[in-house]
Amino acid sequence: MRARILPCSLIPLVHGATIVALGLGLVSAALARDATAPAASDSPRRRVGEAMFVPIGGVEQWISIKGADRSNPVVLFLHGGPGDAYSPYADSMFRGWDKDFTLVQWDQRGAGRTFGRNGPANEGPMTIESMEKDGVEVAEYLIEHLQKDRIIIVGGSWGSILGIEMAHQQPDLFFAYVGMAQVVNWQAGLAASYSRVLDLARASGDRPAVEALTGLGPPPWDRLSEWGAFRKWERFYQTKVTTAQSAPETINPEYDSPQERAQAEAADDFSFGHFMGLTLSGPLTKVDLPALGTSFAIPIFMIQGQEDLTAPPRLAKAYFETLRAPHKRFYLARGTGHAPSAIELDLVHDVLVREVRPLALGH
Repeated sequence: MRARILPCSLIPLVHGATIVALGLGLVSAALARDATAPAASDSPRRRVGEAMFVPIGGVEQWISIKGADRSNPVVLFLHGGPGDAYSPYADSMFRGWDKDFTLVQWDQRGAGRTFGRNGPANEGPMTIESMEKDGVEVAEYLIEHLQKDRIIIVGGSWGSILGIEMAHQQPDLFFAYVGMAQVVNWQAGLAASYSRVLDLARASGDRPAVEALTGLGPPPWDRLSEWGAFRKWERFYQTKVTTAQSAPETINPEYDSPQERAQAEAADDFSFGHFMGLTLSGPLTKVDLPALGTSFAIPIFMIQGQEDLTAPPRLAKAYFETLRAPHKRFYLARGTGHAPSAIELDLVHDVLVREVRPLALGH
């Protein structure tokens, strides 16, 4: 579950509710720096570029920090998956964002280089609660290390679960939360996804898909193989309804080795298996964000793919409308599915520059 603004028109969705729609370990010793190493420069106007393992929650976790000006606001990205780190693709996905922000990539437990460092036996506890606490500890580390009052969090898909949890539990650490492909309730989302995919198959006259889906029956299911059978058709129809250009995802040469690729694939498999479970009873299947409460002390922004079959936008919008926050805004990225599109990333960047950066600079 992974989740830029192109010239196009803004179409109001619900004007009065501030909701709008947009038309649109295998790491070299040279890279693994001590977490206590000093910042690149004491000057507040100098570029920052660091990559290191940091002890978080008793486990060494990989963090990279890049920015043109260390006085800029800090953005912590919470990647999807679970286990699907942004780090290898960050330079292409977020190209140019470092002019206005200091960008932080964090390989969570069970992801990327953190998984490579610790392996499946030494990842420690992996629950929603423990991962949220890890995220809070990462934020606290960044605030101290980069000498900031607060930071900004951007969460995509699985990362949107952690982002909402962190924003709700520890708002004093954050200027704002920006969610992409916002997950709300796993079981409700799966039921809505099944219904939409079946409707698409029927509308297309796709007899094999209709027979397979009706034979499977609607969720809840209790075997991973049942979810896999559905996922085949969900991915097929996600491709058919997605019209937006894919986000640029060129792998950084630093991460482009057979060992790194194998490590990333193993991490993805491990984390997904853990959080889903063979009987579909893992932590991810129990996610219910409305149960946390609907009152937030920081601004909330959500950017949802209009054609997202995994995290249906109508569920995200319904959840958003219940939230109470100092400021909130909801966007739809046209033609976008669950994976981030170029339109969606441009929109996220625009929201960060136009609405969130002034909050941070004016604090």
